[in-house]
Amino acid sequence: MTSASVMTPQQLYEKLKNVRVGGHVCQYSLKKCEELVLLINEINRLKKEKDAVILVHSYVSPELVYGIADFVGDSYKLSRDAIKTKAKTIIFVAVRFMGETAKIVNPGKEVLVPAREAGCTLADAIKAEDVRRLKKEFPGYTFVCYVNTSAEVKAECEVCVTSANVYQVVERIPSDKIYFLPDKFMGQNLKNEMAKRGVKKDIQYFSGTCYVHEEYTAEQIFKVRTEYPDVRIVSHPECNAEVVANSDFVGGTEQMLDYMRKTKAKQFLMLTECGLSSRLQSEFPDKELVGSCSLCKYMKSNTLEDVLRVLQNPSAHERIEIAEDVRVRALKSLEAMFKYAEPGMPKKVVCE
Repeated sequence: MTSASVMTPQQLYEKLKNVRVGGHVCQYSLKKCEELVLLINEINRLKKEKDAVILVHSYVSPELVYGIADFVGDSYKLSRDAIKTKAKTIIFVAVRFMGETAKIVNPGKEVLVPAREAGCTLADAIKAEDVRRLKKEFPGYTFVCYVNTSAEVKAECEVCVTSANVYQVVERIPSDKIYFLPDKFMGQNLKNEMAKRGVKKDIQYFSGTCYVHEEYTAEQIFKVRTEYPDVRIVSHPECNAEVVANSDFVGGTEQMLDYMRKTKAKQFLMLTECGLSSRLQSEFPDKELVGSCSLCKYMKSNTLEDVLRVLQNPSAHERIEIAEDVRVRALKSLEAMFKYAEPGMPKKVVCE
């Protein structure tokens, strides 16, 4: 979490000097940091003036993570942070479905998403009418949606999950018939994990994919292991089942970072979006990344210039608006997630 105090180029450079992913775009000289802090300091000044909080997903560019973020993390952590914030305005530096999640639990706050391309191939893969059709095809099933879905889709489902809690939540749902959407790879991984745990559930799933994670293959893993025998393979559950089966650790982005923080291993192949690789290089410079990562064009469409613009004069399409009946129904799926993921949490998570 940043403070609103003035950041110096040297301070930013110390955070970013070890970042070496994504080609020239994600390499930082002191001169480049001198240019970036002009925008960073103006953003941090304005957010304090306008009573705004900035939530930043780990997949966006490093200068946003280390320059302006009040909270950084994956979908699950940021969902929790959105609930707790007291600020009048939430700026969600990520993609639209994440901004919608923040609006669902904060109906009285203004929520802004600055990304020029705020889509997501998973969220765009399925619509509310698809869920209504599937419910007729699969009567008696509990519909579980990944957080990477629109508010309208969440409103049609009974329970929402994130990559960090999908296995835990689905195991605890009392129904033995689950329809998971929209990610087919996470759906297959969910089936495999439940079988491994001895949990008997009939799990069906939709056909969506994340275009970043579907690129990774088991062949990449075998090649890297040959060259680096001590490497640890860390992957996201949006990868295909063969990749997951050959990984040393599988989890959401915060879980992946925590694993790499705690293990004594020094070399990692990280099979997720490059933003997480940037965090590893910045926060754990003694760890080495091998192989390559992939960039998400949607997450990377967030820039400092866009954050400054929405602080100064947001346009209509950057404001998140959700019909109240949709919001209320979508909130129930999020409350169900928190109930199963955190049994001791209060039933109501909305912030008025």
